[in-house]
Amino acid sequence: MAEWTARPATAADAGALARLRWAFRAELGQAEEEPATFQARASAWMAARLGGDGRWRAWLVETAGGDAVGCAWLQFVEKVPNPGSEEELHGYVTSVFVAPGWRNRGIGGALLGAALEACRAARVDSVILWPTPGSRPLYERHGFAAATDVLELRMGTGRALP
Repeated sequence: MAEWTARPATAADAGALARLRWAFRAELGQAEEEPATFQARASAWMAARLGGDGRWRAWLVETAGGDAVGCAWLQFVEKVPNPGSEEELHGYVTSVFVAPGWRNRGIGGALLGAALEACRAARVDSVILWPTPGSRPLYERHGFAAATDVLELRMGTGRALP
């Protein structure tokens, strides 16, 4: 029996996905909201997106014992129609996370591979993501490189926590 399996997530997995999201941000020192408060809010958001119109997809990795130890999210972002041969969809990969005790077993690569396969099937033009310093080698192994044709303007000022 395999020690872990990856599968597409459903709305029923929202609780596990929210717990993994909190763990991801906590590991980066970016979890200011209480776990229970965040997980309730995020679970509702995640369930709605995974049961929605298909613009959001997620994958979940579970151990043989049923514990959720990894996830990845993908959002399809529509582009304005254009008259050329360029595809009219982007893929945004986010929240790729593997619990510390489960790293270096191919889980991150499997999650990213599933997201990229979904992008290929949907015929996206480009895939974007914001890596952490520790995840950059994973993405580079899968062909990602720093963009030279994109500009960014950060506008976030933070939000009030509940």
